[in-house]
Amino acid sequence: MKQPYNTALYMRLSRDDESYGDSVSIETQRTILRRFAEENNLHVVGEYIDDGWSGTNFDRPNFQRMMQDVEAGKVNCIASKDLSRFGREHIMMDYYLEFVFPEKGIRYIAVSDNEDTEKGLSDFVPFKNLFNEWFAKDTSRKVKNSLHAKFLAGERTFAYAPLGYKRDPDVKNRLVIDEETRWIVEKIFDLAFHGAGAAKITGILLDEQVPTPGWLNYTRYGTFANIYADAPEKKRYAWTVAQVKSIVKNETYIGNSVHGIQTNISYKNKKKIRKPPEEWLRIENTHEAIISKEVFEQVQEQIASRRRKMKTATTQIFSGLVKCADCGWSMSYGTNNSNSKPFHYFVCTNYRQHGPRHCDCTSHYIRYDTLYVYVLSRLQYWSAQSDMGEEHLKRQLLHANDREQQRMVKMRDAELKRAQKRQKELDRLFSKLYEDWAAERITEYNFKVLSEKYQTEQTELLEKIEHLQAELATEQQTVVNIDQWIGLIQQYAHPEELTAEMLNALIEKIVVHEKTVGEDGEKEQTVDIYYRFVGKID
Repeated sequence: MKQPYNTALYMRLSRDDESYGDSVSIETQRTILRRFAEENNLHVVGEYIDDGWSGTNFDRPNFQRMMQDVEAGKVNCIASKDLSRFGREHIMMDYYLEFVFPEKGIRYIAVSDNEDTEKGLSDFVPFKNLFNEWFAKDTSRKVKNSLHAKFLAGERTFAYAPLGYKRDPDVKNRLVIDEETRWIVEKIFDLAFHGAGAAKITGILLDEQVPTPGWLNYTRYGTFANIYADAPEKKRYAWTVAQVKSIVKNETYIGNSVHGIQTNISYKNKKKIRKPPEEWLRIENTHEAIISKEVFEQVQEQIASRRRKMKTATTQIFSGLVKCADCGWSMSYGTNNSNSKPFHYFVCTNYRQHGPRHCDCTSHYIRYDTLYVYVLSRLQYWSAQSDMGEEHLKRQLLHANDREQQRMVKMRDAELKRAQKRQKELDRLFSKLYEDWAAERITEYNFKVLSEKYQTEQTELLEKIEHLQAELATEQQTVVNIDQWIGLIQQYAHPEELTAEMLNALIEKIVVHEKTVGEDGEKEQTVDIYYRFVGKID
């Protein structure tokens, strides 16, 4: 008796396909597949639609959901409009059509291509798959060339207009000034021009309850509803330092358009990577400016000058090391000039930027000289302990001699790296095997034997890697590299003063707690030092 076909209707549309109109639309695909299923008495168990996904990527969410239903036995037939809707990567297409589907007893139908595994695929299928992959590559190239031509013509492509601008209602892909919001941009640049840093500007915007770009888009177009729909009122004005920095560095506000800041790794791999500035495409005077070039350049000079001073100041030996114990933000370095003798201090950056009204944290204030003396005393203590012998110091750090445990950690780490290397090698061998089979360089029997062998080894490797990673994750919580720590503390033996080099070599972070007041009225403050390799030690 002929088995009933529980059929999945698979549909896919990428952004590049949309330019081809209704012939490949999801609705057109659905109509074709529904009619075919009805005419051929196929029982449809569900539709699986990946809208906006490239055919060269098989990690599509609904494709994976469909394959999970195949594994669960819910689906034994898959239909797509044509081969290209299923995928545009010839090795993976061969993998599914020639190996996965036959092994699992899955019937596959490409309706418009008149291909059906039940009737036997035609000899042209491998060539069709190669053509579909070439088509994806060629389309990617054409899209890039088309965008490049648009950019050179002064056009912009954007999902949302930058703050201070809106879409030109008459000219596609062009910006015009938004008179309702330009004042926010002008205010930010005016503050920056007169010496305010990004943190101070952020505080002013918060205090004056200036609406954020995201909130403005939500109120106008309904976008970002997931963020603002049920959010408290303060979310509307929740500016960040990063947003302010992005605005004051954005050449859009002097009338320029900068393109090509990011690109995909390849037409198959859509992961974004940032390109170096010298490779960006900069087109000047593409729209009306909000800020003059003179003001913009002055602000950029002030930003660069402020950054250089922070990096070269001799007092910044703790830079990047001091953290707030409660919110985790870095501590800001400041100077109190109100007394006849100025002094330096650290304060929580979160608290400093947002203040008590907009921040749940507290100041965690600590004087620089207090922190300096404490850290120096602790380093001097551990240096003195190392003078008493390595074994003595090891016992203090580990509370036991765990040399054997350390050796086992190193062995497991080396074993994990070997397993991960073999896993990558198997992936490469698998791909080569399918290519050889498709080109008939090996027999189907040899293909199946090697495939089963590789699959078995891959399964075993995956289990082994997961097991080793779990063991290492547990052991590395307690096992530390004592030899490296002792080498470092001996390198900086008997320190009389602190240097940035010494601190960065020995210390991972310094965590400052808020002061507490005892019953006797005395204030106490805890400072935790996390050393490199050994973590927090008393």
